[in-house]
Formats: sequence, structure tokens, C-alpha cells
Amino acid sequence: MGVRKTVQNAKCKVKKENQMNRKFRTIVAGLCCFMALEIISVGANNYSPLQATKQPRSGGVLSFALRGKPIHLNSAITSGMRTMMPASQIFASLLRLSHNWEYQPYLAEKWEVSPDGLAVTFHLRSGATFHDGKPITSEDVAFSILTIQKYHPFSDMLAAVDKVETPDPLTATVRLKKPHPALLTVMASPMAPILPKHIYGDGQDINTHPANLKPVGSGPFKFVSSGDSEIVLEKYSGFFLPGRPYLDKLIFKIMEPVIPVALETGSVQLYGFTNISDLSGQIAKNENLRIEYSGYEGIGPMNWFAFNLRKPPLNDKRVRHAIAYVIDRDFLVKELFGDKAKAATGPISPDSPFYSDKVNKYPLNTDLANKLMDEAGYPRDDKGVRFTLTLAHQTAINITISEYLQSVLSRKLGVKLRVLHFDKFSDWAKVVADGDFEMATDEVFNHGDPVIGVHRTYLSRNIRPGVIWSNTQGYSNPIADELMDKAAVEKDPVRRKALYAEFQKQVVEDLPIYWLYQIPHQTVYNRRLMGIHNASVWG
Repeated sequence: MGVRKTVQNAKCKVKKENQMNRKFRTIVAGLCCFMALEIISVGANNYSPLQATKQPRSGGVLSFALRGKPIHLNSAITSGMRTMMPASQIFASLLRLSHNWEYQPYLAEKWEVSPDGLAVTFHLRSGATFHDGKPITSEDVAFSILTIQKYHPFSDMLAAVDKVETPDPLTATVRLKKPHPALLTVMASPMAPILPKHIYGDGQDINTHPANLKPVGSGPFKFVSSGDSEIVLEKYSGFFLPGRPYLDKLIFKIMEPVIPVALETGSVQLYGFTNISDLSGQIAKNENLRIEYSGYEGIGPMNWFAFNLRKPPLNDKRVRHAIAYVIDRDFLVKELFGDKAKAATGPISPDSPFYSDKVNKYPLNTDLANKLMDEAGYPRDDKGVRFTLTLAHQTAINITISEYLQSVLSRKLGVKLRVLHFDKFSDWAKVVADGDFEMATDEVFNHGDPVIGVHRTYLSRNIRPGVIWSNTQGYSNPIADELMDKAAVEKDPVRRKALYAEFQKQVVEDLPIYWLYQIPHQTVYNRRLMGIHNASVWG
């Protein structure tokens, strides 16, 4: 069967799954306190379209569609977007990051960076409180930063922090062991919530702390309840930004197969971080729904399949190169997304200011691919088969990818691919985190700066068994480590970009991962919802 026919068949299969509403994937972390809804009636039966007003109006209930239940609601110790979506409403960070990458005040009303780059001082707003009424102080900032440094899976994100000084209740100075140009981006991300020390600093293990399930934060909305079907937050009347939030309540509805129906009936009004391209036509016909394609530049979402470098035959670079040389990435991207996706040629997202395309793009070369396999010592048997590999595939990720890989590897390279489908994310995550895989599909984010979202995947010191979205491939190259370490402290933006260009070239040559495309995420929302445009690079 030809590649095009294979993809067409796979697309038909996907279409059937869409009809059953099983294809859709969402991972949301918005800043909805800056959105407003004219009037939203949650129940589908009393839904009636209204014209959007130009000015925001206070009041109303907004329902999100959330695919999957988060393990907890503390984004200081996890990178899961199911957690960060509600957590970004419950907790506040020190800074915010606008849609054009500008740092803005949030809990900190101002900040200074020392000339040598080794100290960053944050000045907190006076009068800001947690949801239990306790004042937010520099002690909470220090506790939070050190907690994130110790427990967050992105180990390099705050590795440069030496200590946090608290000369007075409203001043916190972060002392660094080395310059950390990504620090402000970290402090403006949903992964750096300011936690209440008086709750989380009680000596209990933060990974299992009961407050993770019933959090107390300082964000625009406070926690009310959480169950298998929904997470409910309500407006915090003591929020430190005057007049915000506009909405009275947020309801995160945990659902999967009925999301498209829920959008159309109006029982949910927002579905973000979704790559539901096949639904676009259906939504376009609904006069009450809109689609926004921008706003995810800071996320840098990419789809790839990873190699486990600890297992033969994938521990041989020639085998990985051979696989790359038979994949038509551009064809696959075009078939899946048309002109709404970009091919991903390396570890850094094409939307990142640090992206470089001066890498080996592995153009189609079947003859070279088979030569590399022969040189690696894997000849074909009498049935034309070299060996069999397994692919751990999340069913939430487009099935066309696994179908395509099965066809291409078998037909062009003599490699049989056995696909293991994982309906539950937790089951897939355990297999990958424990290194019990050969190849695995995944969706991974850059998170604004390479130090935050890229280093974690490639640093040899971040090989952490049992931790998902660490260096689960077992990739180790001292040259790549050195380039990342140098770029992490380089204050000159031009030199820093050059270092990352060298890093991308090196990692693409080593090929611990084959990068497919930058995921074209969208936001589907009710036309009465305002503030969707230009909110933040975080979506």
C-alpha cells in the first residue's frame, strides 16, 4: 500500500473516531481573569445567543471543557497542563507575560536586575492576600521559589538560584550562582505560582500534601470543589487587581467524547489548547462559536516520536538516522493540517526567537537509509524484515502518525512496527517515564525559553527514572550539555541565540527524537466571550 493511500485510510479512521468524538485533545492554561462574558447560562436548555458587547461586564459563569482529570492542582510541582489550567486561576505568579513577550507586573509591582545578572529583586504589592485572608509576603516568595527549584520536574528551570533574601515583608531578592536570563520568563509562567508558606510549609511532603487537592492561592478565583466531573472556582473578592476578575465563577468540566456537542449546545463556552483541525468546518457553521489561532507562541507545542537510546537497535545512531531518512515529514504535516502547521526540524519550536533551521533535515533518501541499516548490522531476513520495534502511542494523539510510521518503516526499511495504544495518559506516562519503551509518540512544550522547556529533555543530568517529561530517552552528550549550560547563563541575546543554534545542530545530528511538527493549537470559544485576543503568549 502506498504512503498516500495509507494516510488517506488513516484519515478516514480518524474521521470515524471524530464522529464518536474521541479524537480531541486539550491542554489548557489560560489567564481567564482578563476575559469577560456578557451573560452565560450554564445549562444547555436555557442557552440563548446574545450579541457581544464592546465593554466587559461583571458577572456570569464560564464553563471550560477540560479533557481529563488533573492529578492535583499544584503547578509548582508538575508541568501537566490539566493542572496548570485551573491552577493559573487559583494561584498568581510574580509577573505576567503579554502577547508580545513583554514582562508586566502581577504580584510584583516592580523589579530590578543587577548589572552582573546575579541578583533579581522583586517588590511585592502592598495589601495582596491569599484566599484565606493571610497577607502575601516575601517569605512566601522565597518558600515558593525554593520549592519549585527542588520539586518541579524541569530541574534546570531554577537550578541557578542560590538563595532568596527577604530584607522586608514586601521585598524578595533572588541571589543566583550564575546569570539566569530566563528567570523573568519563569517567574511570569504558570509554573511559578506563589504558594502560601503557612499552609505548604507545615513539614508535610509537598508531593502528597492535602492542599494540592484543595489549594489556597492568591489568584483571581478561589477553590470551591473538585470531583470526577468538574472543578469549581469562584471569584475572590479580595483579588489584588481592582475590578478583576469580571466573572463570578469558573467551572472546569471534565469531559472527552461530548466536547463538540457541549460547545455547540453552549453547555461549555471555552475549549482551548486544542488541535481539532477536523472540527473547524463544523464549528465554522455555528454562528455562536469562534476560533482563535494565535496566542500559543510561548507554549511552543510540538509533536514528536522519541527513541529509547538505552535499548538496541535504537542505541545505534545509524538506525535512528535510517528511520529519519524514510519519513516524509512535510507530506505528513500537509496531509494532517494543510497550511496551519509548521514542520519541526529540531528541539526548539519554529516560533521561538532561538529557533534555527541550519540543521540536517533528513531529506527523503531510501537508498541511504537501507545502506545505514546494513552497516549497522541489521540485514533483512528471507521475508525482508530486519527487526520489530514497538511504539507507545497515546490515543489522544492523531492516529495517522502511527499508521503512517507502520507503513513507511515496513515498506521502505523492512522494520515492523507494533503499536501499543494507550487510552489512559497515566498508563502511557508510566511506561515512558520508567524507560519501558522503544519508541513513543508525545506532545511536548518549549514553555517560553529553552531553559524551561527544552533543557529538561536533553540534559544528561535530567535523566530521572519515573519522572515523565524529563530526559526519558536516556540521551547523553557532553557537547550538548556544555552548549545548554553556556546558553543558560549568556546575557548577550545574539551570542545566546548562536549557542542555541549550535545546540540544535548537535542534537539533530544525535537524533534522540524525531521531531514532526509544531502543533497548530486553537481556541474555540463562544462569541460572547471577550478578551480572547492578545491575552498572553501562554494561550
